[in-house]
Amino acid sequence: MREYYDVVIMGGGPAGSTLGALLAQRTELRVALFDKEVFPREHIGESFAHPVVPALQESGALAKVLASACWVKKFGGIYAWDPERPSVALFDKRPYESDGVLRWTMHVDRAEFDHILLDHAADVGVDVFQGLAVDAYEPESRGGLVRLADGSQVRAGYFVDASGRQSSVSAARNKRGWLSQFKNVAIWQHFTNSGQTQNIEADWNVFTADNLSPIGCFAFRDGWCWYIPVPKVIDGKRVLTHSIGIVTNPAVLKEPGSDFTDQETFLAAVRQVPYLKDLIGDAVPVADGMLTATNYSRVSEEFAHYDERHLLVGDAAFFVDPLFSSGVAVALTQAAAAALLIQKTTDGSLGETDRRHLWQDYNAKWHGTAETFALMIDQWYHAIAKNNPDSAYWSTRGTGADLGIREQTFDALLNTAFQDGLLEVMTHGSRKVEDLDAAGPFLAASALAEPADLTDDAVISLAGTTAIRDSVTLLVPGFKATNPPINVQLPPAVLAGMTEYWRNPVTNHASVPSPLRDTVPCRRIYSTDDPHGVTIDADVRRDGVDELWELLGGGPLKYGEIAGRLTPAQTRLLKRMCVSGFLQVVPPAA
Repeated sequence: MREYYDVVIMGGGPAGSTLGALLAQRTELRVALFDKEVFPREHIGESFAHPVVPALQESGALAKVLASACWVKKFGGIYAWDPERPSVALFDKRPYESDGVLRWTMHVDRAEFDHILLDHAADVGVDVFQGLAVDAYEPESRGGLVRLADGSQVRAGYFVDASGRQSSVSAARNKRGWLSQFKNVAIWQHFTNSGQTQNIEADWNVFTADNLSPIGCFAFRDGWCWYIPVPKVIDGKRVLTHSIGIVTNPAVLKEPGSDFTDQETFLAAVRQVPYLKDLIGDAVPVADGMLTATNYSRVSEEFAHYDERHLLVGDAAFFVDPLFSSGVAVALTQAAAAALLIQKTTDGSLGETDRRHLWQDYNAKWHGTAETFALMIDQWYHAIAKNNPDSAYWSTRGTGADLGIREQTFDALLNTAFQDGLLEVMTHGSRKVEDLDAAGPFLAASALAEPADLTDDAVISLAGTTAIRDSVTLLVPGFKATNPPINVQLPPAVLAGMTEYWRNPVTNHASVPSPLRDTVPCRRIYSTDDPHGVTIDADVRRDGVDELWELLGGGPLKYGEIAGRLTPAQTRLLKRMCVSGFLQVVPPAA
């Protein structure tokens, strides 16, 4: 162990290992990683979303994972919530309908998968220390002191917390709040002698013909169940098990006959769930007892502190409900963003102001991603609740938007479209936001985000201290080779490259660029009174910022007189400027 490292990472899970591997391969920085446990170790979260594949390919770990026997190829999901007909989703169905190339990801044994990623980080140059916990990080003028559980210490230029949801070191100096009003607990175990989800006999099961494995998610009175194929080594032999879990409200467990932590009670419940019961009639648990974990949606107040040189990645930053298996994909991609942030902060390519703004962008954009995604899931829960009016679990999940959402969430809602895959399943294929329930949390929060004073007769003008300059920013979330929200139009060459990429991500990795390989140029709108304060970054090509700036610079204007001339991107940008105080809005009555 060295006395000093340029970067110290706490936590050797997927986020920490990926961050370490990227820094070791792309920079000359000396990197250390500490984890309190010795790998392999069990972990929840065995089914992934498809951005995991390009994230692993970028870090160099994909080929090692594919060469192992710890995974099963996954092509989408079956979501049996509507009693009439389940929703079915192939990954990136829209481009698949055009090019016929399936997108895919993995179901994995997390103990083996995480171990592969940690070993890969060590292989490429990270100093990995297992079984040694970090007790504290104490910021100093240039970096900080990292205190370890064995009484030793190291100095760090930058400190990254990737230790997961129970992030005690960061929690001591960084408040954690609720990302969703819904509080859940997960109870699960692995079972043998179970059927395959793609073999459910039904006309809607698009996975059957080509034996394509999906995740199975099935609603029932007290919550919902997951069903995931997981290859595990049991008694020295490789066996395909299924992870079967219940997600419910902790209060439900106290009701008579609903203590699902009891294995017999658990089995009796899941064997009554529609569709799932047809797969697990003869299922045998691999161990006595049940495993449990809370999966409350939590978010840290701050993901990045420039002066303290302190970053959070993965579940230490935020954790959203596991409904759509997004956790590992988000964690790996956030690790790539953190690697780029540290690289650009240390390589001398940016001045002080741009460095500070880049750290602010990391914090604000990942908060926006977390909060809007949580609202999308809450919108889904709201829809399910209408089908279960008598359920103590579901009735509490139809209560509408959280009015405590923060101002930066408004900004994100104005600048973020509904994620395409969620929109596909929630609208049963129509892909129209207007087909969502207007009373649900996402649309209700979106309505709250609209600037109330921005009527057609309102007079708008640039605030006296508002200015603009050239800068750089991060593309967040920055998923590579995946279909973006519908409000982002990709060039034909990029779409063609995505098709080639998914034919073989290992050999065709260069056919599509990674959004997080480098920063991107932007125009940055800021206040001359506080140059390091809140800013808005605008994409010159996509947002039409130069034309909008010239228009607004012409003097006070009635919004109704220019609204019809603005593109949707310019309208969103103008509203963001209103929310952030860069525009003055004078109502007609004034």
